[in-house]
Amino acid sequence: MPPQAIPAAEVTGLLQAWRSGDAAAGDALLARIYLELKQIAASQLRRERPDHTLQTTALVSEAFLRLIDQRNVDWRDRTHFFGLAATMMRRVLVDHARARLARKRITPEIPIVETISIGPGTEVELLDLDRALTALAASHPRQARVVEMRFFGEMDVDQIALCLGVSTPTVKRDWQFSRAWLNAALADLRPAP
Repeated sequence: MPPQAIPAAEVTGLLQAWRSGDAAAGDALLARIYLELKQIAASQLRRERPDHTLQTTALVSEAFLRLIDQRNVDWRDRTHFFGLAATMMRRVLVDHARARLARKRITPEIPIVETISIGPGTEVELLDLDRALTALAASHPRQARVVEMRFFGEMDVDQIALCLGVSTPTVKRDWQFSRAWLNAALADLRPAP
């Protein structure tokens, strides 16, 4: 989980000023939260295959560029921002895997598998995880957001509860449900040992 070095009120103020059209606030925001985003991205990339071509800085930059396109979001606070940052990092990783798959069709010598570790000794293909999360979101959107924030954003249970406006026990139940649901959905896709 990223450190809570920057006061939440400061980040919230910058988010609101940025949303109101203050470009300097957007620059100040990036400067203030860059290290936290970089730590989250580095953690995500450690779960990827060792020779992954996307670097930490590129993941942070692309995710932040996508975040700044979210002008219509009513930024409530820093937790809400990092919740959306988790979504953007997931999308960047998935888009990167899709682009690699497309290149594989043109250049067959490129390895096709983009795997991600979802637990000790358990790896799945990133695109399979994305499809499973998308299916989970279709029937259980809040539970899918919990997974996204916990797994891709490395947010703790209390931060997720605050972001989603639910209780901590609800987030814990959602996390347990989602893990079981995803394990069942992904079980058929894993190679036999």
